[in-house]
Amino acid sequence: MTKWQELFGLGYPGGPKVDKLAKEGKPIIELPKTHFDNLDFSFSGIKTAIINLHHKDPNINLADLCSSFEKVVTEELIENTLKAAKSLEITQIALAGGVSANSYIRSEFLKLEKKGYQIYYPEPILCTDNAAMIASAGYYQYLEGNTADLNLNAVPNLSVSLGTFLF
Repeated sequence: MTKWQELFGLGYPGGPKVDKLAKEGKPIIELPKTHFDNLDFSFSGIKTAIINLHHKDPNINLADLCSSFEKVVTEELIENTLKAAKSLEITQIALAGGVSANSYIRSEFLKLEKKGYQIYYPEPILCTDNAAMIASAGYYQYLEGNTADLNLNAVPNLSVSLGTFLF
């Protein structure tokens, strides 16, 4: 659970509650966008802005805040997704993970179909946290005998273009 979800009593998981509240609000609160020349993402500035807004006005309209949060995050996701799709010359986009269950994100990505993109996403029941997906992938690798000793380390700058698992 993020600090701002805790601050507003949204609990865990907060995503479904944010989605529901956002439908009752309007995206009228200005929140910062991150601007990177590459395809990196960071929503920490948005989260910090939300916490600061709460400190200035503890009675801020939570529905409007959730709607504004969804809007700015979705804009960022679509902007970077389109940059990546254009640079890779692809027209098929898949939404995955817990965030892909968000109804606003889905509806905005579906608008890209009018621009020639094919959008794929699972049913909401299958939109689970990525940690569960990673654990499942690890489980099946383990069953196949693919293991590593305790010297295995994360490689944060590993290129996704490798297209293979390194075991």
